Order: sequence, then structure tokens, then C-alpha cells
Amino acid sequence: MSGMQAAEQATRIGEPNAVSMAFFFGFITITLGITYWAARRTRTTEDFYAAGRTISAGQNGFALAGDYMSAASFLGIAGLVSTTGFDGLIYSTGWLVGWPVVLFLIAEPLRNLGKYTFADVVASRLRQAPVRIAAAIGTLATVTFYLIAQMVGAGGLIRLMFGLRYETAIMIVGAAMLAYVLFGGMIATTWVQIVKAVLLLGGAALLALMVLAKFGFNPVRLFAAAAAQYGDGILAPGRLVAKPLDAISLGMALMFGTAGLPHILMRFYTVPDAQAARTSVFYATGLIGFFYLMTFVLGFGAMVLVGPDAIRAVDAGGNMAAPLLAETLGGTPFLGFIAAVAFATILAVVAGLTLSGAAALSHDLWVNVARGGHATPGEQLRVARAATVVLAVVAVMLGITFKGQNVAYMVGLAFAIAASANFPALVLSIFWRRCTTAGVVASMVLGTATTLTLIYLSPTIQVDILKHADAPFPLRNPALITIPLSFLIAVVVSLVTSNAGEQAGYSRVEREMHTGH
Repeated sequence: MSGMQAAEQATRIGEPNAVSMAFFFGFITITLGITYWAARRTRTTEDFYAAGRTISAGQNGFALAGDYMSAASFLGIAGLVSTTGFDGLIYSTGWLVGWPVVLFLIAEPLRNLGKYTFADVVASRLRQAPVRIAAAIGTLATVTFYLIAQMVGAGGLIRLMFGLRYETAIMIVGAAMLAYVLFGGMIATTWVQIVKAVLLLGGAALLALMVLAKFGFNPVRLFAAAAAQYGDGILAPGRLVAKPLDAISLGMALMFGTAGLPHILMRFYTVPDAQAARTSVFYATGLIGFFYLMTFVLGFGAMVLVGPDAIRAVDAGGNMAAPLLAETLGGTPFLGFIAAVAFATILAVVAGLTLSGAAALSHDLWVNVARGGHATPGEQLRVARAATVVLAVVAVMLGITFKGQNVAYMVGLAFAIAASANFPALVLSIFWRRCTTAGVVASMVLGTATTLTLIYLSPTIQVDILKHADAPFPLRNPALITIPLSFLIAVVVSLVTSNAGEQAGYSRVEREMHTGH
């Protein structure tokens, strides 16, 4: 009997799992304890959004890694590699390569210029209201797509651990994440992310070692076994991304999207100074790089030891490859542990996303646009918490709507929006003296609109979801078109609407950006 058939017959996925329940409730108990401790320290808006700027570089490095290594990284990449081979690794490398951009270009100016959101930086010398409205649109579009991916992964996992209905599972995730953010704010979110980063790195390393032990700790033998079973084609590109332009477009989205992700950019405000911001990115890059190296082993391990057919039989999007691999290697107890780790991963990322979305709604739109910057601290905190509730409800509804999609794929689209709507505006407003309010607003609004339009017209929506024969727009990820377009729009509109006052403010911004004073 082949490994595939054995896995299909023997899998306990979908039945209530005592070990995973124990780990799950253990994790929930620890993190709710953290939230209770954090809630007592969350008294001001600064505590809620930026943890009072008291997080050390090392802690923030782990929290950044925790925020970034999402369900898409753990479940999605392992799933893509196990079902498509080499091409799934485009996501691993793309997601890692974005970090040097953040380290050398973004981290220090952001910490020195900003307060709570990246819109603070973009609006620092430009007109507040239009810039913040445009930034909030880009932020909320990114957060929404990213939330869909996490919720879909979470729904599949809880269904797997408890045998619950998918919809019920999604609501449980919504409720847990709401508790963290509502009561504990950024302090709780940071510590949940640190706990989760340690768990995820430990769990993935253990799983990778168990895979390699089957192949004499030689990755080459693992790849050779995959090629022997499924042909040499799985070690070559072309199965997932067949067209070169598709590969370039996806790579651009993943690389530049990192530097435009609102929930990642928000983490730089939690450290005391710019040096700590830079150091924390250095730590995060090392941790994330180590993790993505392991996804190679997990993906090919699942392909050889479980089999693509068995993986797709459990979850059409392939998202359950890592838990199935854990079950094959360590039985039901190890399945329970890995499922609980994956769940911890999702909760931590969802908490960070919700916080950044709430900051866009309350700090950018309510405080600085509706109230013109004149809201009392108590009012700011109340609005932030109300915005959190709204986002939680939206996340639950979207999670139910997008059931069955591969989560790495959905996050790739979120990165396309971040790279097109947020990244060009951020870079030009910091580094280009001639940049104007009109240029930045045009770039953010049109960047968001064209990305969303092209995603809708792409094969992802038209062929995969709506089941049409073909799609009007050929690329699966629109970043190749939308990133240059956003830069171009910003430059052209800024040159046409040249503003001496805004240019004069550039010297102040430049000094502040480099010195922090």
C-alpha cells in the first residue's frame, strides 16, 4: 500500500483531538493571562497602539517575526510546495527578500518621523486630511485581504482540531482575537506574537528534523525521493507560475509589499529609538530566514511522505499539508501540537492586523480627519476599541465567504496592494523634496483602485472563483503593472501641482528623519 493511500485511510483529521485541545486551551490560557496583565498597563492611547514605546530590540525582533510568519507562511507555503513542487518556494524567497528593503530604507525614518501609523510619516509635511483618508483606504484594503487568508486558515484548523463546522470555527477565532486587541492593545499583541514566534520556530524545526531523519539528515536525498515519485518536473519552475511575467510580478509584490504592510510598519513605533528599530529588523530577518529555509523541507517532506492527493482530499487549497505531515511522522499527539502551533500563529497575526486596521480607522480617520487632531485621550481609546469590534465582525464574514482558498495565495494579493498603494507614497514622501499632497493621494488611491480592479479581472477571481473560461487581465498578480504605475502617477501629479510650502517642510522632515529630533 502506498504512503498516500495509508494517509488517506488513517488520517484522524476532522475528529476531535484531545492533545490539540489541551495545547489549544493551554495557549489560550497563557495568552489571556498576558492580555489581563497587559490590560492593567494599557491606560493611554500610546500604550494601546505602541506599547508605551517600551519594547526592546530583541523583543521587537521576535514580535516582528511573529507578526510576519503567518498562516500563509506555515500552512500555505508548505501546502503549495507539497502540491506544486519547486514553484511554491517563490513565496519563501519573495517574503524574505523584502526585509533588507525595510532595514536599509524604511525602519529608521519611520521610527523617527511617526507616531502610531505609517500615515503619520506620509502626512508629516503634507496636508493631513486628504493624505490620511487615502492612506486609510490603502491600509484597510491590505488588512482585509490579509485577514481573509488568516481566517480561512483558522477555520480549516479548528474544524480539523475539534471537528466543528467551519463557520463556528471562524467565529471562535474572531472572539479570541477581539479579546486580545480590545483589552490588551499593543502590549498584549506583542507578547502573544513573541510566544507564538518561539512556538512556531520550535514546532517547525522539530517537524523539519523528523522529516530529515527519514532521509539520513540529507536534504538532497529528500529532493531525490520527491523527483523519483513525481518526476524531475517538481524540482523545476513552471507548475505554479508558468509565465515569466507572472513570476516577476509575484516577486515584486512580495518584495516591496513587506515595506508597505501596515501591521509590520506599526511595530517600529513600539521601540524606544531608531537604533532599536534597525536592530529589531536585523533579528527578525535572521529568524524569518531560518523559518523559510525549513518550509523547503516541510513542503517536500509532505509531498513524499503524505502525497499531494491525500493533502488535497483533506483541504482543496492544500493548507493542511503541515498538520498531515506531523500526523504521519508523530501520530495524533504531534498532529495536535502542530495544529495548536498553527492556530497560535493565526491568532497572533490576526491580532496585529486588527490593531493596524483599528489605528487607520480611529487615529487616521476619526482623530486627525473628523476631529482635526482635537480628540481627548479617552475618546481616542473608545473609538479605537469600537473600530476593533467593527473589524472583527468584517473578518468573520470574509472568512466565511472565502472558504477553501489557498492562504499563501490570498496573502500574495494583500502584498500587491501594500506594494502598490503604500510603498511608493511612503518612499517618495520621505526621500523626494518635490513630492506634493496631490501626488501622494493620487498614488495611494489609484494604486489601491487599479490593484483591486486588476485582481478582480485576473485569472485568480475570473477563472478560479467565478469559473469563467478565461480572464481579461492575464497576470495572476498585478504588481508588475501597479507598482510602476503608482510611482509614475505620484511623480507626474507632484510635478504638475508643485507646492513651495510643502517643499519647504522637507528640510525639517529630513533633519528629523536622520536625527530623531
